[in-house]
Amino acid sequence: MRDDGLRSACFTELQSLTRRFGPAIPYRGGLDAGFRYRGRRVPFLSPQKGIFRAKEQVGPAALSLNTSYRSPYADRETADGYLYSYRSGPFEQPDNRALEAAYELQAPIVYFVGVRPGFYEPSFPWFVDVLDRIEREVHITPGSIVEIGTRPEAVPLEDELERRYAFGTVRRRLQQGRFRGAVLPAYRARCAICRLKEIRLLDAAHIVGDAEESGVPTVSNGVSLCSIHHRAFDEHLVGIAPDMRVHVSRRLLEEDDGPMLDVLKGFHGAAIEAPGRRAWRPDPERLALRFEVFRTAG
Repeated sequence: MRDDGLRSACFTELQSLTRRFGPAIPYRGGLDAGFRYRGRRVPFLSPQKGIFRAKEQVGPAALSLNTSYRSPYADRETADGYLYSYRSGPFEQPDNRALEAAYELQAPIVYFVGVRPGFYEPSFPWFVDVLDRIEREVHITPGSIVEIGTRPEAVPLEDELERRYAFGTVRRRLQQGRFRGAVLPAYRARCAICRLKEIRLLDAAHIVGDAEESGVPTVSNGVSLCSIHHRAFDEHLVGIAPDMRVHVSRRLLEEDDGPMLDVLKGFHGAAIEAPGRRAWRPDPERLALRFEVFRTAG
């Protein structure tokens, strides 16, 4: 018994919450309301523990796993998923039995990752595809939701390359979620250039890209930008100098393309609104590296 109907209701409500809050959903006022199934309220997860099976379930398999913002367990990446630790203590305790039942039944689960205190980013479906009692860990890998007959169904990905590609996509999103969860609060959840406060339109922009050696996911290597300024920053149409002043590319300054562009040009020479804590402010050396790329591109 996999509780497929209950899991489907869970996935559907998480999609709704993501549309409402964006990828990072608050626990209070969001996930704590749970979801409705056959007239009952069912929790998504327990913030106190990583392996969760709801008492409303009929089957034995876990409904969700979570890795908190500061997890005590050493969850590690593989080529196509994560190694997730058993709960400490006897294998026979309920949480560990629920984890092993998810493997035995191949039940689709939700994986919640804490991206900042009190906020989780859910992804689904995931499947437990390996048990290792010696190392006290399981391996989880992302699956897919496909249309089978008249309804969607969560299925494992059988092809290794397909699993790796799916995991790479999820991994990048979760890493960006954690980076965003650190950067946006440092900037009081507003765009450093235009001060926009709508959090669903805010991104954490890397100063030095994460593919570069110095592109570490730290607050000092990030800037909170709205979607428009983030895109302009990535395309080197807007630059931020080491003195934290905004520069608009010469090409844009010379264009006359309506009021939206005039607004963008209006920030030329203005200082960004940087975090008050010195350790969170943009690193001047990284800004200098990025600003040189902006000048060369312009």
